[in-house]
Amino acid sequence: MAEIVQCVPNFSEGRQADVVKAIVEAAKKAPGVRLLNYSSDYDHNRTVVTFVGDRQSVGEAAFRAAARAAELIDMSSHTGGHPRMGATDVIPFIPVSGVSMPECVQLARDTGERIGRELGIPVFLYEEAATRPERRNLADIRRGEYEGLAARFADPRQAPDFGPAQFNPRSGATAVGARQPLVAFNANLNTGDITIAKKIAQAIREKGGGLTNVKAMGLLLEDRKQAQVSMNLVNCDATPVYRVVELIKAEAARYGITIASTEIVGLIPLKYILDAASYYLQLEEFTPDQVLENKIFFSEG
Repeated sequence: MAEIVQCVPNFSEGRQADVVKAIVEAAKKAPGVRLLNYSSDYDHNRTVVTFVGDRQSVGEAAFRAAARAAELIDMSSHTGGHPRMGATDVIPFIPVSGVSMPECVQLARDTGERIGRELGIPVFLYEEAATRPERRNLADIRRGEYEGLAARFADPRQAPDFGPAQFNPRSGATAVGARQPLVAFNANLNTGDITIAKKIAQAIREKGGGLTNVKAMGLLLEDRKQAQVSMNLVNCDATPVYRVVELIKAEAARYGITIASTEIVGLIPLKYILDAASYYLQLEEFTPDQVLENKIFFSEG
């Protein structure tokens, strides 16, 4: 079985197309890497890139992209709706085939060490690669964001896993980890009231007593004057996308509003789309083998 690792780095730039293109090109030039997708959001001021390859290839691509981001992004002037602490904010490695989670953990640690050593950027390891329990959750690592880094590094207990334990005003800090696949999913509401979006986010997220495997926050899309519930769905097998949508609908109805549209940021496994289609179409005994393209390209005989 071919060794395939997925890498989905997030960069704190979503408004300057030339900067985004330069970072993406840096990753693409790594031998053995296949770029699958990249998506920028103006209000979040963030770009999500997805590429695959073997461990060596994706590790090299992630480092090259981080190095280019360090050259082109100045965090001291960065603003945006999405939580962030660095120019290259987060680099997750996800096992796809022919590679284990422990091997992705080692890849994350090797890449993080290189970023810290060669680029002088503080690096925190998270999720499966975390070196201590309190650093597993990315939200906990990113608490205080870029603006809180200087004070954070004054505490020796907050030292990064790699790189200098001092504030890097230009590049901030980077989280590098290994994890299972997640879906970045947004629900845009037919209101400009961010307070409602924040209340809905609190109600649906796991930490607020909502759905397991859901991380959510409310924010305002400035250019559209529209409130959004922005989410990471970390296990869509256990908590399907349609279940999240239905709970948001129910919560929104309490405030006399509805979902205007939804968005998928980056890529999503076909299985989760089929799960939603089966649910809303009320299909009986539907299987992926009934998808024409699956039958043509992936079936034997």
